[in-house]
Amino acid sequence: MGMRLPVEEPEAGPWREVALTELVDLLLDAAAAPDGRPAIVAVDGRSASGKTTLARRLCREAARTSLVSTDDVAWQHSFFGWTDLLATGLLEPVRRGEAVSYRPPPWDEHGREGAIHVPSGLGLLVVEGVGCGRRRLAPLLDAVVWVQSDVGEAERRGLARDIASGENGTAEQTLAFWHEWGVEEQAVLAQDRPWERACVVVAGTPPWPCDDQHVVIAAAPSPAAG
Repeated sequence: MGMRLPVEEPEAGPWREVALTELVDLLLDAAAAPDGRPAIVAVDGRSASGKTTLARRLCREAARTSLVSTDDVAWQHSFFGWTDLLATGLLEPVRRGEAVSYRPPPWDEHGREGAIHVPSGLGLLVVEGVGCGRRRLAPLLDAVVWVQSDVGEAERRGLARDIASGENGTAEQTLAFWHEWGVEEQAVLAQDRPWERACVVVAGTPPWPCDDQHVVIAAAPSPAAG
C-alpha cells in the first residue's frame, strides 16, 4: 500500500535506496553553484515529515556546510509569512558570497539572544522548513528536496515529539496548535506545490527500513501528475 497523502500531492516513485553520499552528490550536481558562494539547497516537506533529520544528515555528510531552519527565521513572526525575512536577511547575502549574522526583527522585539550565523567559505547551505521551497524563493535557491511522508504517520510522530517537548503547552494545547498550524500549512502547500520544483524526493516514511547511511529516493512527480 502506498503513502496516505493529501489529494493534491501525487505519490513519488518508483523508490530506490541509495547511499547518503550519492544524494549529496546529486544535490551538488543539480545545484551547480558558481565559485565564490555555497550551493543553497532547500529541504521542504510537511510537518514531521523528516525534513530536519534529513537536513542534519546532509550537513554531517557534506563538507563545509551550514544549516538554517525556517523555525528560527519565523520565530514570533508568522507561521508562513517569513519569505522576505529569509530572502533579504539570509539568502541574498549568501548568494553574494557574504558571511551572515542575522537577527530577524522579532528577536529584538522579544529579547531573544544570539543570531542566525552562516559563515563564509561554505560549500553547501541547507535551508529546512515547511515552505522553504516555495515559488517566491525559487530564484534564490539552487536545488529543492521534497520530503514525502505518510500524513498519518507524520502527525503521529509530530504530536508525540511536540507533546514530549512541552513547547506548545499541555497535550490539549499542543493538539490545538497542531491543527491550527495544519490548516495554514495545507493551504500554503496546496497552492504552491513545492514538490513540482524538487530535483529529488526523499521518503520520510520509507517503504522499507534503511540505515543512517542510506536514503530512499525517487524522481520528483511532474506537474501533470497532480
